[in-house]
Amino acid sequence: MTAKHISKFHIMEIGNVNQFLEGKTFLITGATGLIAKILREKLLRVQSNLKKLYVLVREKDGKSATDRLRHEITDTDLFDVLRGKWGTDFDSFISQKVIAVAGDSARENLGVHDQILRKEMWKEIDVVFNVAAATKFHERYDVSFNTNTMGVMHIIDFAKNCEKIQLLLHVSTAYVSGEKTGLIPEKPLHMGEAMIGAQKLDTDAEKRLIDETLEDLMSRQDSEDNIKKTMRELGQQRAVQYGWPNVYVFTKSMGEMLIGRLKENLPVVILRPTVVTSTYKEPVPGWIAGLRTIDPVLVAYGKGKLNFLFGKGSCFIDLIPADMVVNAMIVAAVANANKRPCMAIYQLGTSFRNPITIKRVFDLFFRYFHENPWTDTEGKSVTVRKLLLLGNSIFMLVSWVILIVIKVLRLVDIHMVSVHRIRIFVDDLDRKFTTITKLVGVYKPYLCYNGIFKDDNTEELRIAARRNIGVDETAFFFDPRIIDWEDYFLRVHIPGAVRLHV
Repeated sequence: MTAKHISKFHIMEIGNVNQFLEGKTFLITGATGLIAKILREKLLRVQSNLKKLYVLVREKDGKSATDRLRHEITDTDLFDVLRGKWGTDFDSFISQKVIAVAGDSARENLGVHDQILRKEMWKEIDVVFNVAAATKFHERYDVSFNTNTMGVMHIIDFAKNCEKIQLLLHVSTAYVSGEKTGLIPEKPLHMGEAMIGAQKLDTDAEKRLIDETLEDLMSRQDSEDNIKKTMRELGQQRAVQYGWPNVYVFTKSMGEMLIGRLKENLPVVILRPTVVTSTYKEPVPGWIAGLRTIDPVLVAYGKGKLNFLFGKGSCFIDLIPADMVVNAMIVAAVANANKRPCMAIYQLGTSFRNPITIKRVFDLFFRYFHENPWTDTEGKSVTVRKLLLLGNSIFMLVSWVILIVIKVLRLVDIHMVSVHRIRIFVDDLDRKFTTITKLVGVYKPYLCYNGIFKDDNTEELRIAARRNIGVDETAFFFDPRIIDWEDYFLRVHIPGAVRLHV
């Protein structure tokens, strides 16, 4: 870090975080997602005198927004620390501070139909945290586009209507960079920019394509299954055409482009985390909501369903604990609030300052499950072996051989004496191979990723926070260098994932 950079951020004062949060009203979208849950808990825990949290929640399966939010708070151990702090007053505290708003960021006005409530929100909101996202890598194109791209437009429009707005913080992903290699800087994406070729990406044209495709499918009265299949294939095809590996990062990229085009004088922060994992420390170590990111691979391996996988062991896998993401969000909001014009981009990951290779991650998986074997449904301990990571050509060859073996053995005369043993073997092999192919289909772009995410802006933010007595580093930590990977995996992350799945 140069002296020039340090002096720049010494001048840029970061105010006292707790003082900034006090009396403020926030809007959080994507309320039932991992980051939004941890953000909500953190804000309520560190500053009980914030004014209000509006939480945008989609009504689902007949449950109202209030019921869904109550379930998210009362039926999870994420809020145990806060619950212990408030005791019998916990429910009263939550009801005073947290307002569930029925809506959907994919709709105009965020789907908030109550005009009185909408005007009240526009009058009170100081900061918007947009965490809403359709995160499936192979989601329908229309679903992913409506949330990750058009949703950003609706968020910006809503934020501009807020009379006291100080900042919009948008959570994106570091992988908007597509499949770039080498050092990847914290640069904005510009409208029309594609990752490959000279073709220009037009979000309006993509919307027309989606609408026309859906209209054609509906006019032919296609089945719902075929509509889903067609829209998924369309999303993947368009993503690859423009240089992104899947529809998730493709539509998130277009969302960032819309921010640049539409923000005008609105102060905006874009936070780009890498692969988000369980909490490092707060409010409890190893907390995560559901099996996410690397955990389906972890669980499949622990259960003995994964013997080999596509990947390059020497490549870095960029992981960042969820509580560090939330802490960076809060500090970045304080640092950039009311700065006009503002378009700050922060990449948050570990590959640049505390890298870990894919091989080391799987070695730690092996070590944990060798010492703490999974127990299967029959009460037997599952024996694991070190995972084989295969290059593309060898993986394809092994996959082809396994498919041939399965087909041949299934043709074996059913009257053979050994048929029962053969059938058990083939069924087990088929299940394992199906698991492997599904995981590779999802994770392939990230199992041999050759990019390293630079975080100069984020490092400058850390320096500014460190120099300012108003930022408690123990409360708002987001320096990846503090992570001891062996300790994190063996004593925090893997035990947390196993507890969740058992």
